[in-house]
Amino acid sequence: MDFTAMPYETCSTWNFRELRFALTVIFTIEEINKDPTLLPGTTLGYRLYNGCGSENLIRAAIEALNGKREHCSGQIIGLLGHSSSGVSQYINYILSPLSVPHLSHLSTCACLSNKKIYPTFFRTVPSDFFQVTGLLQLMKYFDWRWVGIIYSPELYAYEGTENFIKLSKQYGICVEYYQEYSKTSKPTLVVEALKTSSSKVVILFMGFSYTYSFFSVFEGYNITDKQFIGSESWISQTKLASRERRSMLQGAMGFAIPDVKVPGLREYLLRLNPLKEPQSEIVKTVWGHIFGCAFTPSNTSTMCTGSEDLLTTPNQYTAFTDLRTESNVYNAVYSFAHALHSLLQCKNRLNPTTGNACVSKTEVRPKDVLEHLHYVNFTTNNDARVFFDENGDPASHYDLVNWQIHRNDSAEIVTIGLYRTSSLEGENLQILDSKITWGGGNNKVVRSVCREPCPLGTRKAINKNRPVCCFDCFECPEGTISNQTDSPNCLTCPPEFWPNESKDKCLSKPTEYLSYKEIMGTLLTIFSCIGVFLSLLVLIIFFTHKETPIVKANNSELSFLLLLSLKLCFLCSLTFIGRPSEWSCKLRHTAFGITFVLCLSCVLGKTMLVVLAFRATLPSNNMMKKFGPLQQRLSVVIFTSVQVVICILWLSTNPPFPKENMKYYKEKIILECDVGSAVGFWAVLGYIGCLALLCFILAFLARKLPDTFNEAKLITFSMLIFCAVWITFIPAYVSSPGKFTVAVEIFAILASSFGLLICIFAPKCYIILFKPEKNSKKQMRVKLKSRS
Repeated sequence: MDFTAMPYETCSTWNFRELRFALTVIFTIEEINKDPTLLPGTTLGYRLYNGCGSENLIRAAIEALNGKREHCSGQIIGLLGHSSSGVSQYINYILSPLSVPHLSHLSTCACLSNKKIYPTFFRTVPSDFFQVTGLLQLMKYFDWRWVGIIYSPELYAYEGTENFIKLSKQYGICVEYYQEYSKTSKPTLVVEALKTSSSKVVILFMGFSYTYSFFSVFEGYNITDKQFIGSESWISQTKLASRERRSMLQGAMGFAIPDVKVPGLREYLLRLNPLKEPQSEIVKTVWGHIFGCAFTPSNTSTMCTGSEDLLTTPNQYTAFTDLRTESNVYNAVYSFAHALHSLLQCKNRLNPTTGNACVSKTEVRPKDVLEHLHYVNFTTNNDARVFFDENGDPASHYDLVNWQIHRNDSAEIVTIGLYRTSSLEGENLQILDSKITWGGGNNKVVRSVCREPCPLGTRKAINKNRPVCCFDCFECPEGTISNQTDSPNCLTCPPEFWPNESKDKCLSKPTEYLSYKEIMGTLLTIFSCIGVFLSLLVLIIFFTHKETPIVKANNSELSFLLLLSLKLCFLCSLTFIGRPSEWSCKLRHTAFGITFVLCLSCVLGKTMLVVLAFRATLPSNNMMKKFGPLQQRLSVVIFTSVQVVICILWLSTNPPFPKENMKYYKEKIILECDVGSAVGFWAVLGYIGCLALLCFILAFLARKLPDTFNEAKLITFSMLIFCAVWITFIPAYVSSPGKFTVAVEIFAILASSFGLLICIFAPKCYIILFKPEKNSKKQMRVKLKSRS
């Protein structure tokens, strides 16, 4: 619009809402003029302009600028209006250069808060910026993170939609689509967006007339599965509630201007009557429009009498359930009155509010009133507190309302919560969930998300090609968990913990060790006990037959000591079973090392005795005399003492200790005995190996001696088994995992012990028990003679 010509537009319909605004101005001014404490000695006047047609709006602005005042002897102190943000924007362009205060009751565009562009603009309705933040908090409250927006081609709707989209990212909310709806163009794109979109929540950012048109057009498209969220311009307007639209409006929700009751205003508005204002052509025209009559003779209408009853005839003028916006008009008029009152309260030639020089009633200028509007702070007769911030905006208060259609098709707009920006953080939005009726045919809160939150045990990954709300969910890697929904990262469990199956909790890792209760541990224990039993049985047999030649011929003293040491070898294997502890770790390896050396010392003593006994039959050889019973005992003690010294050094420097092995298995802990000093461990095994090798060599050399000394063959075979077992043990021990390492070691102990027991003593027991005739001196001489 270039303002080079005075446009004209003929009014085709009446906006009864705007008529109520005009009557509210008159009601408020009359109330102020009756108040002896506010503006004493001063009377407020007014001029009302028809909002139909741009020329009337521009005319009001121009009159404020040039001072033209028809039928008015007072000063113009400011301008009240308009309802539309776009119209208020243009009016303020005209008023600002001359500092004329401009106060609106319904222009909500956040852009009007910019004091650099609109320095004289004030309003008694909250800025849409606060409505947008309220809507975003509402989305977050119900977890609506995937929404669509339909807006009208108005400054109010453009700015509101833009601010919503701009701030939505801060709240984690995504806009699936934003589509403009126009009264003149085909709604194809809007229909497609509503029917194909996955978002269930639709925000209608529109002025009232566009919303009325929207529901009228779409009532035939059977769109009933959406939860509509309305802006304050239409959400509390019951005029929308036709029978056809009610299925779409059911459950609609949005923020409305607080329903503040103005005492006497409802009654005043319902007293509208042309008989009380016979000079008003507007009232007569409205009356005729409501009742379909005329005050002048007409062929198409009946004559109006003025006695018609507004309350008994359904009409759009009285079709209001509340006077939310009218209360803002009421506050706006009072704001001008209090600013003027503050300006005229002068003492000692200086104004107490601003400190400027006093002015008289005839000297009042619009810019003086503008200056005092910044300091307005009062409470109205209905207990509403009115003040303006640095941007000319009031305190931001909203009621959260909900459309509820009852069975008798009556529509009720129920207040279900409130939004107050002045409240503490986190308490701005208060909602009574139990009072809500939901849209889309739902009996519970609507779900509107692009992707359901990532469950526990998964992590959230942003997809760069899609909106942030349309993320991907990936299962946490092995060894990690996520214990909250939409977790951006997976947490690594501490070393001694491992995730459960759902990967939402770290559990203590199960411990593994060779237990007596499991099958393998039980079997090894049984075999160990069998070995002890057999050793004891052989000992008993040998002891009961100790005077027989076969026992005497094979050195009964070393045999008894060998059987005792074998029994200890079987018993020491039991120390390897069970939960490792500090004492068991030290005991198992040292006991194993010492008992086996004791065992091999006895075998070595018997082998040496065989070799020396054969050598003693040769001429001039007295070795047997030098290797008597005392020397045999000393050899056993010396050989065993070496191992004892090695074990003492090992235990005193770096002994074995219990250890939790978490490296071999990720999901469990192996309880094992760390050998401590590897040198000590392999020294013990190495010494055992040296003795075993020495025994094998000596026994092998003496294997072909006469049958009387036949034990050399048995020792050779037993040492062959012993060496084979322990040579195989080394790689098996190194490569076996967890408790199997211990099982391999026990198996080696038992196998080598059984080898010695069976190979050395089984043939002798067989002769003693089943072939006693061979166990005699005579039989042994015969065998010796045949050999010789």
